[in-house]
Amino acid sequence: MASYKKILLCYDGTREGRKALRCGADLALDLKAETHLLSVVDMRTSIAQSAGLLTDVACGRFEDAAREILQEGVNWLTERGVQAHGHFAFGHPIDEIANLANELQADLVVVGHRCRSGLSRWWMGSGNTQLLDRVSCSILVACSTAQEQRKEAETEAALSGEAGTVR
Repeated sequence: MASYKKILLCYDGTREGRKALRCGADLALDLKAETHLLSVVDMRTSIAQSAGLLTDVACGRFEDAAREILQEGVNWLTERGVQAHGHFAFGHPIDEIANLANELQADLVVVGHRCRSGLSRWWMGSGNTQLLDRVSCSILVACSTAQEQRKEAETEAALSGEAGTVR
């Protein structure tokens, strides 16, 4: 088995991101690896969705939300005994993941992925494949099973009903 001494976990607060966080945390603990956590604000998508009309206040809110997600991930890891260094970036996620992985000389990058059907995969393209050509380390793609996705959706629905918010 390869020796993974430095692991980069990518976390965005989504179900897929949480799966990557769980898998990465387990590996980091088992291997006693140096652990880094990255959260990225993808302003290109945000600007496109707003037709280029994002205000400075809106941009600040995106940054605040991403920093909260990063802190949430670091706190979650710390509670489980994983010491993680948090990193925050603005840009396209694939670019920022590749840049940080190469800068850190990471041995492993852990990303989450939403498994899709054949037609959806064809139509939407395959986002993580671009990362394969951009890093010189291993990549673990954490996918949730359909059963895990249903269970998490039920848990989220129950929590949103109790708290009045969706998360």
